[in-house]
Amino acid sequence: MALRIDLGDPASIAAAAKTAKDATLLVNNAGALEFGSQVSAALAGIRRDFETNYFGTLQVTRAFVPVLEANRNSAIVNVLAVVSLVSIPGLGGYSASKAAVIAMSKSLAKELVQSGVIVNTVTPAAVRTPIFEQLTQAHIDFMLAKIPAGRFGTVCEVASLIAWLASRECSFSTGAAFDISGGRSTY
Repeated sequence: MALRIDLGDPASIAAAAKTAKDATLLVNNAGALEFGSQVSAALAGIRRDFETNYFGTLQVTRAFVPVLEANRNSAIVNVLAVVSLVSIPGLGGYSASKAAVIAMSKSLAKELVQSGVIVNTVTPAAVRTPIFEQLTQAHIDFMLAKIPAGRFGTVCEVASLIAWLASRECSFSTGAAFDISGGRSTY
């Protein structure tokens, strides 16, 4: 069962957690994006990035942890972006808010593993989703040029990785950031 949650409405979050009493998987896939350099982007926009990307993820996770712990053998997968690992100019607030979720996920992984809940993140490079409608063609071309595979990822590829992270085959992996970037974040 997939639930859409209004991150600005605590009652929506609580109702969703109550509805999903048999849940064994939580996928946090929130996204807000303020364009602009660290020194010129609107602070209100960067705050919105953190409110949505970090605090929204944290609020939903807090609401669902009791459900996941009760059902054991559960997983939390936080969907981020490759820029949480390799920030680029113009997306500093977005990158920082997503990187904060990596730190939160690593901490949660240690806190929850004994209760049967694993926590991981996925960090895809650009995937064609509705957020592309906010981008200029020049920005889309810039992103594509940074991906050694020469193409954007697909929603199906990311979903497959999430499905594996939620499976019993992955039950010993927790606290990791799984790269799915076509070589974009090579170290």
